[in-house]
Amino acid sequence: MEKFQELRDVAKKKIYLADYMLTQTYPLIQDTRLLLAVLENIFLALTNAMGSVLYYERLFKRIPPFHDNFDSKFNMFRANVVDKYKVKGEHINLIQHIKDVIVEHKKSPVEFTRKDMFVICSDDYRMKTVSVEDIKKYVIRAKSFIEETSNIVSKNEGIFR
Repeated sequence: MEKFQELRDVAKKKIYLADYMLTQTYPLIQDTRLLLAVLENIFLALTNAMGSVLYYERLFKRIPPFHDNFDSKFNMFRANVVDKYKVKGEHINLIQHIKDVIVEHKKSPVEFTRKDMFVICSDDYRMKTVSVEDIKKYVIRAKSFIEETSNIVSKNEGIFR
C-alpha cells in the first residue's frame, strides 16, 4: 500500500472517531473537555487527507519534495493542489481555523467550560469559544474535504494494486 493510500485511510478513521466521540460519547459524558479531543481528531483527519493528496502528487512527480511538517504541507497544498483540483477555499480556511484553535488552546493560560462551550482565554484575555454546534459543522465540512481528497487520489488507484 502506498503512503497516500495509508494517509487517506487514517484520515477516514480519524473523522469517523471524531464523529463517534461527538455523537455517541459526548451526549453520555457531557464533559466539554471532550470537545478538544474531537477537535484534534478533526485536525488529524484534515491533515492526513491533505497529506494523502500531496504524496499522491509527489508519487507522480507533479510537485517538488516537501518537509513532513504541517506548515510545509499546508503551503505546498495551497500552492500546488488547490487550483489544480479546484479545492474549495472553505476547506483551506477550515484547516487553518482548527489549527489556530488548537495552538491557542496549547498556549492559553486559562480555559474553562460554560454550558455547552469550552472557552479558551489568551494571555490578554481574548476569548475563543468552541461549542458543540461549531464542532458539528466542522465535522460535516471535514467529511466533505476528506471525500473530495479521496476522489482525487482514487483516480489512478488501480495502478498500485
